[in-house]
Amino acid sequence: MSNIRDIKRRIRAIDNIQHVTRAMKMVAAARLRRAQNRVWAARPYAYKIAEVVGRLAQTPKAREIPLAAPREVKKTGYVLITGDRGLAGAYNANLIDIAEDCLNKEQHPAALLPVGGKGTRYFLKRPVDIIKYYEVVEDEPGLSQARELARQLMELYLDRELDQVKLIYAHFHSALRYEVRVESFLPVAAPSLESYGDADYIYEPEPRRLLEAILPRYCEIRIYQALLEAKASEHSARMVAMESATVNAGEVIEQLTLSFNKARQAAITKEIVEITAGADALKAHS
Repeated sequence: MSNIRDIKRRIRAIDNIQHVTRAMKMVAAARLRRAQNRVWAARPYAYKIAEVVGRLAQTPKAREIPLAAPREVKKTGYVLITGDRGLAGAYNANLIDIAEDCLNKEQHPAALLPVGGKGTRYFLKRPVDIIKYYEVVEDEPGLSQARELARQLMELYLDRELDQVKLIYAHFHSALRYEVRVESFLPVAAPSLESYGDADYIYEPEPRRLLEAILPRYCEIRIYQALLEAKASEHSARMVAMESATVNAGEVIEQLTLSFNKARQAAITKEIVEITAGADALKAHS
């Protein structure tokens, strides 16, 4: 009987866990819908400003602008964007592994600027040069947070504390897929114009002045887009993980229910045998 009680207790515990994982999956799905709508709404503007910067960066004097001027690399900075919470499958672990790999393979002295609680707490316990960190990423990232982070990175680059900056984040593809990307952020490189066509433009004011004005905005939008992509990817990873956990819990409950029924049947059979043996014994003595 104790075995039956233990199985019933385990079934109740796993059933409670399944209720939690199912609820978390529904919450993640609702947040994912909002997050992917924000990603899709922001992408056209991000792509268009990248196109404009790409065309302006082709002009002869573009590389004289500080934010776009390459220089000898003495120190590299990595911006790692992770989630604030767990229960998202291998999402945070994949990003942290890529960041560690980049830091280990970096040929120059490297520093890290983690954004998000998981990456921050992980690297604070390790011998990594952390310039600054942001433990919280808003559930719906705002432009104000992106501006603050972009301003910090531009100041570090212009003050020559960092000679190049790279982003590590998850690029959102669909509810079932994301891709971890490592992209150069500073100095600003001219994006590829292959998909933009060969149209020519006349600029007013002249291209260098226009590029000087637009580059800070471009940096802000790149950070903002990366935050949106990362948050949508995190929600999708959590939704998939909770769906998998719910299914696995259901399978465990089925197995335990089968074991429970077998144990109960065995107990009933044992009682019947004992009763029958007792009745036979009474008959034998009468």
